[in-house]
Amino acid sequence: MNHVSVRALLVRGMLAGLAAGLLALAVAYLLGEPHVKAAIAFEEAHSHEHGEELVSRTLQSTAGLATGVLLYGVAVGGIAALAYCVALGRVGRFGPRATALLVSLGALVAVYVVPFLKYPANPPSVGEPDTIGKRTTLYFLMIVLSVLLSVGAVILGKRLAPRLGGWYATVAAVAALVAAVTLAYLFLPAVDEVPEDFPATVLWRFRLAALAMQCTLWAGFGLIFGELAERVLAPRPAREKRTEADTRAATAAR
Repeated sequence: MNHVSVRALLVRGMLAGLAAGLLALAVAYLLGEPHVKAAIAFEEAHSHEHGEELVSRTLQSTAGLATGVLLYGVAVGGIAALAYCVALGRVGRFGPRATALLVSLGALVAVYVVPFLKYPANPPSVGEPDTIGKRTTLYFLMIVLSVLLSVGAVILGKRLAPRLGGWYATVAAVAALVAAVTLAYLFLPAVDEVPEDFPATVLWRFRLAALAMQCTLWAGFGLIFGELAERVLAPRPAREKRTEADTRAATAAR
């Protein structure tokens, strides 16, 4: 792949990330914000310390939320586009659209789902202020381990494929990934700072909203970026000529 294609895909990846971020922002605002408000109301009702807010809650839930989600979408879109450039043509006989969806699915699992199962998302009022540094470090460590283990599983599957075949190599690679992630879960310390009287419904729905937001982000990115990548890598005239050639070949074969 030439440098022009990589640059074009990087730009389109960031644009797709921005568009997917808009979709995720809608999910975060509609599904997540009500539970954030409920968690904050719980904290205010059980805390005797009421300091002055440096940033109003209204600004946090609108401009602050939008800025954070959209910047996150652009950033991960650019990174995912670079990963796409590496994966294209190396993970099977998939076209540009299918490869984009495959990269998005892998990113969702490695970057969010695996760390989420160990350290699930919590509302703002959950967690001790003194341990925020430790909790953040553990979470990012889990992300790094998950990504490295996932890359290792892909490499293992490709090396086993000539001997075991594609199906059994994939099964073996997935099994190795599950075993390695399980060991990481066991060795990394657990974090449980949810107050005993915190509403379980609010906590559960907040976590579901966080998961829905990430699923929306990565599904949207995969679909949008896949279409943009298809137009870069297989322009319409080329696709039309290829279709006509296939039609003529099929007619001749009859």
